[in-house]
Amino acid sequence: MKFSEQWLREWVSPQLGVQELADQITMAGLEVDAIEPVASVFSGVVVAEVVDKRQHPDADKLNVCQVVDGSGETVQVVCGAANVAVGQKVPFARVGAVLPGDFKIKQAKLRGVESRGMICSASELGLAEETSGGILVLPADAPAGEDFRAWMGLDDHTVEVDLTPNRGDCLSLKGLAREVGVLNRLPVTPPVIEPVAPRHDETFPVHVEDAERCPRYIGRLIKGVDVTAATPLWMVERLRRSGIRSIDPVVDVTNYVMLELGQPLHAFDRDNLHGAVVVRLARQGERLILLDGQEIALEASTLVIADERGPLAIAGVMGGEHSGVGPATQDIFLESAFFSPLAVAGQARSYGLHTDASHRFERGVDPQLTQEAVERATALLLAITGGEPGPLVEVASEANLPTKREVTLRAARLEQALCKALPGEEVQDILERLGMQVRAIESGWRASVPSWRFDIAIEEDLIEEVARIHGYNRLPVRRPAARLALRPDNEARTPLARLRRQMVARGYQEAITYSFVAPELQQALLPEAVSPRLANPISSDLAVMRASLFPGLVRALEYNLNRQQTRVRLFETGLVFRGELDELEQTPMVGALACGERFPEGWAGGREKVDFFDLKGDLESLIALGGEENAWRFEPGEHPALHPGQSARIIHRGEPVGWIGALHPGVKAELGLKADVFLFEVRQDALTHGVLPGFEPLSRYPEVRRDLAFLMAEECPVQALLDCVRHQAGEWLQELNLFDVYLGKGVPEGSKSVALGLTWQHPSRTLNDDEINQLVDAIVAESHQHLGAELRG
Repeated sequence: MKFSEQWLREWVSPQLGVQELADQITMAGLEVDAIEPVASVFSGVVVAEVVDKRQHPDADKLNVCQVVDGSGETVQVVCGAANVAVGQKVPFARVGAVLPGDFKIKQAKLRGVESRGMICSASELGLAEETSGGILVLPADAPAGEDFRAWMGLDDHTVEVDLTPNRGDCLSLKGLAREVGVLNRLPVTPPVIEPVAPRHDETFPVHVEDAERCPRYIGRLIKGVDVTAATPLWMVERLRRSGIRSIDPVVDVTNYVMLELGQPLHAFDRDNLHGAVVVRLARQGERLILLDGQEIALEASTLVIADERGPLAIAGVMGGEHSGVGPATQDIFLESAFFSPLAVAGQARSYGLHTDASHRFERGVDPQLTQEAVERATALLLAITGGEPGPLVEVASEANLPTKREVTLRAARLEQALCKALPGEEVQDILERLGMQVRAIESGWRASVPSWRFDIAIEEDLIEEVARIHGYNRLPVRRPAARLALRPDNEARTPLARLRRQMVARGYQEAITYSFVAPELQQALLPEAVSPRLANPISSDLAVMRASLFPGLVRALEYNLNRQQTRVRLFETGLVFRGELDELEQTPMVGALACGERFPEGWAGGREKVDFFDLKGDLESLIALGGEENAWRFEPGEHPALHPGQSARIIHRGEPVGWIGALHPGVKAELGLKADVFLFEVRQDALTHGVLPGFEPLSRYPEVRRDLAFLMAEECPVQALLDCVRHQAGEWLQELNLFDVYLGKGVPEGSKSVALGLTWQHPSRTLNDDEINQLVDAIVAESHQHLGAELRG
């Protein structure tokens, strides 16, 4: 929000310099980003009147003009502007004047004709960024001989305020003046706005189909306006100093009222409206060409202003090209409405737009301002463009308008939060100056919140208001004191920080990605996933909450590969979101991704590519931290994002907790990835849950080891064999190691050889061969019976 210091001081003028005023506003929570002069430095420029104009004898495009500059004599000047005319009041730089850029005006001869000065354009005075092709023409009542800089009030500053989203009430001169008045205990003097009496009875019908999104709509038909009239210079200057370019008087007035009062307005060309104005949701297949020339396909959730032929504007965002005011417009329909902030939130961004109107409606516009803004705009339009106003047409739904809120502020809670007891009279005075109706109650105060403060709803909001108006710098500085007890340390739980350190030790780098992802990417990886869609995304490619860590990791991989980083190891911890908002599940997960070569480039490492078992080994190193490796299983399964032949469901204590595998070839092709990519994702609570470490005495008796090689069907999981062996190996089995899996010569086709090492040890005696042979026989028999495995000779 930019505003002119002089304009603000017409409403309220504290005895402060511009920097002091900016500091005061910043300390009140409205941060000032910049203070800039409204015009470049120049001197020696006065208001002059052109009294004569003749063609230059030796140049077709030059004129020889005589001007009266208040010095008592007529001054001759050669001017090349096409729009110079006799009787005009113009800015005139006398000989000796210094213009922006340290350009000094000297007496000169142009094509043999003497010229003593220069008639200036707006760009030459630093009042416009682009050259308009003509001189700046001043109002007829501009006093000849007056210093131009002083007459235009150019010793002014533009102050840019960076408002937080909750302070939409300060997106206007009215709101800022209200704040400055409160901070300095000064009255605010707004312009007098009186109802405009209608001069004809004609109205244009209005129907509101969605009263929840548009609780109030006011319109007025103004006939016989002159759109070709010039916007007054004072208004053009105020718009310029607020960062808005002058377009035509109708648009300028609507912009001016928006800056002044905070209510966005829109004007339609009456001749382009048919039937009635209807406020409704867009229909499937409807399209609209906006004022900026962009054609968009409207979504069914978009609130539009329409007539019987179709949409005219996106409500609260931007009007359409077809119904906009143009040079031939004679009658206008002036619109002023209150749109629910939730109805407008995200609509502009979903179409790649951001307008001054949407910026205000998204944050909340005072619902009591609608009629006042129409009356102000009508009065200004009649003064500039002429015309005959009709009666107001209002459609309102009191049930859907924001209700008056009352909030209780307890004196004890206020003192506790501020570490300071404020006099009750001061607290009540601050709240009343903020526009609230306050009554004292036994515990403190009961405040009725004004209609323009959408951000005040709970007690803490009132505490913040009292603190910032009283002055943050006047509050005491105290260190908090608390009695802190030591928290018990659950030794059976593996801290998340330890999991992170383990992944870093394995060569991974931690990634932190957005919790929201591109809908297209999530659809490609998880076509059946359901997660909330954001109503107001920060960008169109971050529009849904992630249902998995996979999309963020894959996007990070793409970013690295596009920058020639071919060996990528990433892991991430964070929440995933599954289900609709009313049944949303938020699950902490740990995910990882590996791509590229197995080892970093170097003389000691090979060039082998990472594979499924590399990533599985990294995951098993995390599992080992919990001390219960036997509670985990990997079972073949199918996941839409993973390769059908290289994917496994991760089971912990009989419950599915995640997935591991290679990225699906179809997904790789869709994303344009050429390298093999391997990923896993596991529930965080499964990895952090472990067993309590306990001491077991070491046996003094020797171990007994047997190596067994089984022939089994190739498609049979090794895990099934391991389970069978553990079941039959007895309570004295200490270790079970898989040390070889072989397919090839000497092994029948369709079979594989699996070699296991089994180690037994008794705590109190030496095991004999007969005991071990019985256990081995039981293992062989059970494996053959359930899995068809044969002991290999």
